[in-house]
Amino acid sequence: MITIRDVAKQAGVSVATVSRVLNNASSSEKARLAVQSAVKKLGYSPNANAQALASQNTDTIGVVVTDVTDSFFAILVKAVDQVAAEYGKNILIGIGYHHIEKERNAIETLLRKRCSCLVVHSKALSDEELKNYLDQVPGMVIINRSIAGYEHRCVSLDNQRGTFLATETLIKLGHKKIGYIGSNHLINDEVERKQGYLTALSQYGLPIIDDASIQNSPDFEGGEAAMVDLLSYHSDLTAVVAYNDNMAAGALSVLHENNINVPRQFSVIGFDDMPIARHIVPKLTTIRYPIDLMANYAAKLALSLVNENVDTPIHTQFNPTVVRRFSTDICIK
Repeated sequence: MITIRDVAKQAGVSVATVSRVLNNASSSEKARLAVQSAVKKLGYSPNANAQALASQNTDTIGVVVTDVTDSFFAILVKAVDQVAAEYGKNILIGIGYHHIEKERNAIETLLRKRCSCLVVHSKALSDEELKNYLDQVPGMVIINRSIAGYEHRCVSLDNQRGTFLATETLIKLGHKKIGYIGSNHLINDEVERKQGYLTALSQYGLPIIDDASIQNSPDFEGGEAAMVDLLSYHSDLTAVVAYNDNMAAGALSVLHENNINVPRQFSVIGFDDMPIARHIVPKLTTIRYPIDLMANYAAKLALSLVNENVDTPIHTQFNPTVVRRFSTDICIK
């Protein structure tokens, strides 16, 4: 697919110049002719929705999430809505379900609704396609993902660092045989979180155990199924790192059903610090993912990109942190 960057390269001008020409904004005659020639030669057809949005500001913020039934995304949406209310705006929500066509359709639908800016959580669309949207939609911000060259419009967390901290926490409690329960979704989050677990084992000189890493759906049921598999493969594991809190809760359920005491006999640590972590028994040790703070920042950043009266928020480095509760303890084996 021909993108606005291809046009800029062909014309020998910046992406911003191409955008100005396509939106009939002020530009030099030389640049205008160069861009028009490149558009014709390449057969470039600008996205009509994005082009309209680039020149029209409205009072609606679009939010694209994976699944509003997941508490992680519910917190994200709530944070954006709070910012919208602060600035007298409304929000519209699109749902992507980790699916390319659904994510694309969610973005396109919000653009047709003339959202003035977008906070987009996308895992299925390619970097190239998202770059094309970012080039054409001035108020678009990506959350929970970093795209090279657009870092100033991306808000993300170091997933690998998070699971490294989780695994390190268990190792420092004396655990040497640690399993990992991961997501079966083909997304970077899973790759990064598993790598953090493996890096910690390697750094502390612990072996990587065969079949001690199991993937399943990133929900309670997936955590249950993965924990059953881990127990089937290994009777000597003493701890597990879970991809998220929902999977950790499923693992706790299976351990309880098998009369394995947590944390006296087995330790479990989750990821995200969702409300469920504070309400299950025992309360879950987990890695805090500050999605509320990140979504607040992303929404203000998106607004500032299209409204000069909104101050650009001061960039803050968001970091994963360990939240210690009662599902982890010193290894007794």
